[in-house]
Amino acid sequence: MNIAERTAMPAADAQQAEYTLRLSYRLSGWPGLVAALLAGAILPLAFAPLQWAWLAVGSPAVLFAIVAVAPYRQALRAGYLFGLGFFGTGVSWVYVSVAVFGAAGWMLAVPLVAIFVALLALFPWVMVWLAERLRRAPSFRFLVLVLPALWLGLEWVRSWLLTGFPWLLLGYSQTDTWLAGVAPVFGVFALSWLVATVAGLLAWVVLAPSGRRGGIAAGIVAAVLLIGPVLDREWTEPSGEPFTAVLIQGNMPQDVKWDPEYLQATKDRYLELTRQHWDADLIIWPESAIPLLRHQVESDYLRPLAEEAEAHQTDVLLGIPVFNFETREFYNSMVSITGEGGQYDKRHLVPFGEYLPLRSVFGQALDILGAPMADFVPGGPPVPLTGAGLPLAVSICYEVVFGRQMTQLLPDAAVLVNVSNDAWFGDSLGPHQHLQIARMRALEAGREMLRGTNTGITVFIDHRGQITHRAPQFETTTLVAEVTPRQGATPYVRWNDVPVLAALGLLLLGLAAAEFIRRRRR
Repeated sequence: MNIAERTAMPAADAQQAEYTLRLSYRLSGWPGLVAALLAGAILPLAFAPLQWAWLAVGSPAVLFAIVAVAPYRQALRAGYLFGLGFFGTGVSWVYVSVAVFGAAGWMLAVPLVAIFVALLALFPWVMVWLAERLRRAPSFRFLVLVLPALWLGLEWVRSWLLTGFPWLLLGYSQTDTWLAGVAPVFGVFALSWLVATVAGLLAWVVLAPSGRRGGIAAGIVAAVLLIGPVLDREWTEPSGEPFTAVLIQGNMPQDVKWDPEYLQATKDRYLELTRQHWDADLIIWPESAIPLLRHQVESDYLRPLAEEAEAHQTDVLLGIPVFNFETREFYNSMVSITGEGGQYDKRHLVPFGEYLPLRSVFGQALDILGAPMADFVPGGPPVPLTGAGLPLAVSICYEVVFGRQMTQLLPDAAVLVNVSNDAWFGDSLGPHQHLQIARMRALEAGREMLRGTNTGITVFIDHRGQITHRAPQFETTTLVAEVTPRQGATPYVRWNDVPVLAALGLLLLGLAAAEFIRRRRR
């Protein structure tokens, strides 16, 4: 815009144009790059443990504003720096897993984690690259439609690309806000879309503040905030009498968990804690509670324990690795040792933690990262385990981050069970973020969740995603609560992510078609 054009404007419009021009100039220089990096670095504060949910709007809004007004190359740099800040802070717990418990040491862990973060940072970069194809501009269309849609689309891609890493999805920040009622209907991706849309509105207003823009934005935000309460209802109902469940938190430190010298102490600890609760209906041990293969402790440990449990009419589920002698394969499993028994084998394994990708190429070269000497194998189709006479939908550790997978045993299962060994994360952000994700799964499914971990965070979560009982972290303890089985299916259980992804696809196709037509006319 030249001087003649600005002087021909009404005074108010000229002042607004001057403001927008100055702001654009500032965001286009190095202050914009610093702002993008800092905005990304503080975004993880929107998630657990702090849960400053408003940052899930404010932080992306900074990036959206920069992308809308900065020159193309500058916008690309800002997108990448935002990603470095976001994932560098948000997944810092990976360093603990690799350096401390993977025995890699800081000299190897630092570059490995840096590579991991650098790859994740490509997602915001790709968002900017795609945005350029849909005509970047500080307009309502670009900030409120294009950028939120691209953000959501790349979250979805991140959920399955290279086995998937759907961690820190924007929607997880909303477990305790008015928007939480959206989750049982449309799932976490819908929450991400709504939050990103509000972020786009904020950027749109900030770039050219006016009463008109403020009124439009306020109206849309009010409508968004009403969606949660309007959809909030009891989608499922109790299906029987409550039963008593016990979660055992053995608290075996990761650095000694697999040490043979501590094996007997581990076995004795879990046995002693279990015997304190023979009056319960169901007792659950965490993932890989016993650091031996099942057949190695079957006759002298598990079988006597099962007989003792059955004498007290208590069901026991426990995590233990299993070796299949017929297939010569290893499984990370959750087994029921009472009644008719049963075994659930983990289906979504963690690369480098439970198997080494391309082992035939790398051989044992990367075992120092914590990869097993022999790879675990993914389990087959899911089967429910039985506890307290009810079908249970079991997931192990990392599986809880995959919403669609968690619904595959629903609505038949009455209760969700998730076990984990979050000792790998140490005293970092990891266990808190993992717990927040688990809460979202309970909310989406409309089921109570029993979440047992080795060192914490061990909790009971109700069908609305709220924690009802919580054990102290890093303490040897048990957690007891009454659990109510539930029946019925939330809309999300029936639809999964199909409605959201269909709407996203139609919007992106419409935007692309409109841009194509515009260019053809030019």
